[in-house]
Amino acid sequence: MLDKLFKKKQKIEQEEFFSPLAGELISLDQVSDTVFSEKMMGDGVAIIPAEGVLVSPVEGEVIQVFHTKHAIGIRSLTGLEILFHVGLETVELNGEGFNILVEEGQIVNVGDSLLHFDIPFLKSKNKEIVTPIIITNSSQKVEEIVQVEKQRVSRCDRLFVCKLK
Repeated sequence: MLDKLFKKKQKIEQEEFFSPLAGELISLDQVSDTVFSEKMMGDGVAIIPAEGVLVSPVEGEVIQVFHTKHAIGIRSLTGLEILFHVGLETVELNGEGFNILVEEGQIVNVGDSLLHFDIPFLKSKNKEIVTPIIITNSSQKVEEIVQVEKQRVSRCDRLFVCKLK
């Protein structure tokens, strides 16, 4: 009986991420904002969305919903903290064109809708729609990100695997 109490938890060695968007998958270095392209906030990928629906790529908890509705943070079951930043300089829109579907503290599963956004509206306001997907604590938790060899992804397609430290 004591063996069960003191038995070491099995270490999880990797976490699989699924695409939160449908669209064109690009590397972060192709994003025109240096905060993302130079990985100042962390490592990840970016997607140029084909439709305005953002879903959860992992099981986890919503840890941040920006009041300007353009960004959401999730903590996965393994402790990875993921930031979704819809568009560039979209904070200036003060929530216009965005519809948040979750709240902080909410538990989400792969494929659960997080946010809807209006691509034609964002473009009409001269905003880039590229959406960085950043693991903000990647330097502490991630050894390597192995990305799929695709250019186009659909929602919930396998996107990458994080090999954990």
